[in-house]
Amino acid sequence: MTDANLIATKICEVAVTADLYPGVVILLNSRTQGVEYMSARGLSLLQISLPELRALGAAYHSRFFNAEESVHYVPRIWELLNRNDPDLVISFFQQVRTTQSPDWSWYCSSMRLLLRDTSGLPLLLICMACPVAPQEDLAVKVNLQRLLDESHFLRAHHGLFATLTCREREVLRRSALGQSAPEIATELFISPKTAETHRRNLRRKLQAESTFVLSQYARVFDLI
Repeated sequence: MTDANLIATKICEVAVTADLYPGVVILLNSRTQGVEYMSARGLSLLQISLPELRALGAAYHSRFFNAEESVHYVPRIWELLNRNDPDLVISFFQQVRTTQSPDWSWYCSSMRLLLRDTSGLPLLLICMACPVAPQEDLAVKVNLQRLLDESHFLRAHHGLFATLTCREREVLRRSALGQSAPEIATELFISPKTAETHRRNLRRKLQAESTFVLSQYARVFDLI
């Protein structure tokens, strides 16, 4: 069976119940990065037909999603594809521009591998996107603000973080978890002096003047 036939069969299976769910159901082609299927709720929000959406290909992402925010979750999608594990589910917030508002709207999305090709490689991803209404929940508003702050921090500091070695990242992780230089030394089988040297190098490389800033790096870059 060809990839096109596999995709068509899976679309038929999903489409039967897709409009029953509270969110928007999207099937993404891992090869083209374009949309193969979207439930009626999503097509209505975007004011676009399914053929028009398919014709966009990978441009779908730049047209409807905030590219500045995508740096936070796109690496996780690539990891999902590389893992090639249908049991692995990732969730993330993303900003979408729909016809409901000229501003960006927040959605919480969950994604997993849905279909492999005849060679066993990823072919289709399924995504469920649900709108988030921060005005209705103070906790959600706080979390969204934190997400924005972390995203801005990531964009501003990813260059500095990229200069760290694997060992330095491990020391950063352990420091952020509250371990002292002697404790880090014991865990990593190095001398306390070497551990302290790594900690000094971290502050210098990351231009971090406080433990709080180091903890921000560890949190934003998913070390803890």
